[in-house]
Amino acid sequence: MTSSNDYGATSWELNVQVDQPSEDLPLDFKLRVTGDFHVGGVMLKLVEQIPVPQDWSDHALWWEQKKCWLLKTHWTLDKYGIQADAKLHYTPQHKLLKLLLPNMKTVRLKVSFSAVVFRAVVDICKALNIRRPEELSLLKPRKTICKKKSKEKINTHPINEEILDLDQTPLSPGSIASPGLYSKTMTPTYDPINGTPLSSTITWFSDSPLAEQNCNILAVSQPNLTPDVLAKMYRPQTQVDKAKINAGWLDSSRSLMEQGIQEEDKLLLRYKYYSFFDLNPKYDGVRINQLYEQARWAILLEEIDCTEEEMLMFAALQYHISKLSLLSEPQDYANEQDVDEVEAALTSLEVTLEGGKIDNILEDITDIPKLADYLKMFRPKKLLLKAYKQYYFIFKDTCLSYFKNRDLSQGEPIEQLNLRGCEVVPDVNIAAQKFGIKLLIPVSDGMNEIYIKCQNEIQYAKWMAACRLASKGKTMADSSYPMEIYNIQSFLKMKDVNSAPQLVHGPTEMDMNPESLVSPRFLKKFKAKQLTTRILEAHQNVAQMTLVEARMRFIQAWQSLPEFGLSYFIVRFRGTKKDELLGISYNRLIRIDMATGDPIITWRYSNIKQWNVNWEIRQVEIEFDQSTSIALTCLNADCKTVHEYIGGYIFLSTRSKDQNETLDEELFHKLTGGQD
Repeated sequence: MTSSNDYGATSWELNVQVDQPSEDLPLDFKLRVTGDFHVGGVMLKLVEQIPVPQDWSDHALWWEQKKCWLLKTHWTLDKYGIQADAKLHYTPQHKLLKLLLPNMKTVRLKVSFSAVVFRAVVDICKALNIRRPEELSLLKPRKTICKKKSKEKINTHPINEEILDLDQTPLSPGSIASPGLYSKTMTPTYDPINGTPLSSTITWFSDSPLAEQNCNILAVSQPNLTPDVLAKMYRPQTQVDKAKINAGWLDSSRSLMEQGIQEEDKLLLRYKYYSFFDLNPKYDGVRINQLYEQARWAILLEEIDCTEEEMLMFAALQYHISKLSLLSEPQDYANEQDVDEVEAALTSLEVTLEGGKIDNILEDITDIPKLADYLKMFRPKKLLLKAYKQYYFIFKDTCLSYFKNRDLSQGEPIEQLNLRGCEVVPDVNIAAQKFGIKLLIPVSDGMNEIYIKCQNEIQYAKWMAACRLASKGKTMADSSYPMEIYNIQSFLKMKDVNSAPQLVHGPTEMDMNPESLVSPRFLKKFKAKQLTTRILEAHQNVAQMTLVEARMRFIQAWQSLPEFGLSYFIVRFRGTKKDELLGISYNRLIRIDMATGDPIITWRYSNIKQWNVNWEIRQVEIEFDQSTSIALTCLNADCKTVHEYIGGYIFLSTRSKDQNETLDEELFHKLTGGQD
């Protein structure tokens, strides 16, 4: 051992514990160092003293007291602030982690515990062949919860689960887990009909932990759970319960170890940002299935509300997908002739958007887009009954105007409403032939609430599509308007059980387990036999769909629900003493009354000038156009979580297809870091 005389009086002993890859017990060493020793020199000196030679390339120094990695090997011990009382660990950067995927399947793989979570998720998604990793993140599982007045424990996930072990060569930050996953020409491709990997492209999985025998396991829907297991899973009862779940998101700009995650811990891999870009069945077999599964569980566990008609539609789609999943097999397209790239792109876009053909409903592009018709309107006021009154409406650009009748439509309207930035909520009941639109229009002191009633589903689809586009600042001249109408009509058709032919169901169909297809709230309302009959009736509307089309339709229907994409946080706004809810969506922030659940006011991201965090008082500050500003403190999570949500959505809005699917990681951290 080197004596203190070799370094002078300023030297001291540094305690280092070494974790050996193949041994259970760590080794303890004491190194004689000085403050101007570089971290790289300390590691070299340490390895020279370890008696067993092996590959130490994945090891790095971890400072437990300060919860930080010493990754800058050119820094000196003095620069890091390391003194004689420090205890360092020389430990592998890649460790085993269990991940519960959206389909409730648990995988076990090696993940970088030293890279920031954003980079770790990118590497995880590469290993699992999931494109667009920026939409996902890691969530701490909610601990076992006891219901009030009940000692029964509720699990956040099923027990006795099987674990898919993908432990193999670690994924180093920036490495490629499977070749060229960000290049479509090198990405594993999937059958656009049944969603399984094409056998001619299975070779792309060769460098991934998903070996050939497992390459389709994450792209295939899992069997339904039994009602007993489903009943034991945690279900948030209120918006406050949903807010508490969001407290578990990990900080994307810090590493797993820095956030207290240890080897063999379990985390949830979930879609955090509800902005799904460029969904393509040809390349996104795993991604589409995992999105479908997250949507399915959100509905079954009542994380998002839906009506009875919508629940039956979702149950019918689940039943259809389950049946087709048992029949689907990988197909070999290796001998197919090459298809022109432009034609292939157009075909895949058509499948992506609608899963089938669409009538040509584009009007003459020289016309100025305008809707005009008689509709009924109601503006709620206290102590008044809900009475609709008929007016003549004109919809042009992003404005909705109404007149007493058509003859007066050439003059000044009774009122003109600019729908840019408003909330558009469907108010539909197919059985009762109710086709309503609820508009929440932001004003200086809150929200104006307006209800509009349409005469039939055709009229509803046109006006609803126009309202949705206007809320995003788009007009009916936008190319997405015809597709928006088509999607609304398709959604209504799936919900309409009366439009389907009544077929005699065979004994196999009647063996359905309806308790696994609907949320517990609806189980209390119907008997099993009634549910089976109603689900099979709804199934006739989707029976001709392919497996991938059914999954895409399920995702689109999920996106159409009023509460879709809202992440809640318990906050307190500056200047108030009242706890409130903040809803964060892909394009807006919503201030919500905690007692009633009603929105108070909406702010659009497009109006944000700047935002930052005051770290001293842990307060998020946001400045909007027109000299409007807000500041809030998050009560159920770190303020960084709220800030990261806002910055993350703004980052996702910068994506475009001409970027060759590369991620600007520096921009993400700049937008989500919380610094001025």
